[in-house]
Amino acid sequence: MPSIKTAVATITATAALTSAIGFSGAAMAQELTIGVSIPAATHGWAGGVNYHAEEAKKRLEALYPDIEITISTAGTAGEQANDLEDLVSLRSIDALVILPFESGPLTDPVRRVKESGVFVTVVDRGLTEEGIQDLYVAGNNHELGRVSGEYIREQLDGEGDIVVLRGIPTVIDDERVQGFQEAIEGSEINILDMQHANWNRDDGFEVMQDYLSRFDNIDAVWAQDDDIALGVIEAVRQADREDELFIVGGAGMKEIIKRVMEGDELVPVDVLYPPGMIATAMDLTVQHFVSNGPVLGEYILGSPLITEENAEQYYFPDSPF
Repeated sequence: MPSIKTAVATITATAALTSAIGFSGAAMAQELTIGVSIPAATHGWAGGVNYHAEEAKKRLEALYPDIEITISTAGTAGEQANDLEDLVSLRSIDALVILPFESGPLTDPVRRVKESGVFVTVVDRGLTEEGIQDLYVAGNNHELGRVSGEYIREQLDGEGDIVVLRGIPTVIDDERVQGFQEAIEGSEINILDMQHANWNRDDGFEVMQDYLSRFDNIDAVWAQDDDIALGVIEAVRQADREDELFIVGGAGMKEIIKRVMEGDELVPVDVLYPPGMIATAMDLTVQHFVSNGPVLGEYILGSPLITEENAEQYYFPDSPF
């Protein structure tokens, strides 16, 4: 993914950064304005991004009275590009944290922001050209697939029949599937079918209904995404086949995490792809201004396996996701 590869770090939790940026607000020479531009909460994961952005804003502004954080949400790439112009011309931002609605259409607008002298942090969806942003924060899609595959391989003792529900045809989806396939390579696990469910619970329901009608034996389901997993759960429930398989999703949706916390045998684990990465990006952007150490390059968050034993630390009941 596009980045300034000055430094690479792996971060597993936003909380780990809080102490790292715990410098006095007096350490800053002047007041700072940080603009945060994110997609509107049009689906579950984006709703989580919005929630964690607002929580980070409250926390950081309380910790640093000289920092003002402005959050704008956009329903389209064009709307987000207009938001960037407003953040520069009307808000005179010193830094931008952006999760692009789409990579291509936002590359030129972000470049113009950078050329105005603003520190730029890009989150999750990289730009289509290298060298624009100062900082890149993202989840690890390959690891999400690998962790999922390793768990399924272990639980099935290296053999069995499974089905896979992919996301939207994108680089992100390809990376997840590649990691998954590498994890089960050399085993006797047989992928009966693999179809796109578009990170959508309705599509997940329909694809899983098709699988259940065609395959008499399914030992496990890799749903890849928690929205898909909800559709899969409903299809399995309606077919009365809960006792013969288990489902592995991904992202960290609170409904799925709650099932894991409660020891649901149908959904025994989840794999994290945190919407809270926006808070990590905001923390790091602030650290650039308050720390005496460089904050540049790539920060790729881990994708830990969420189990009944550790699920509570990933459960945010007030979040919409």
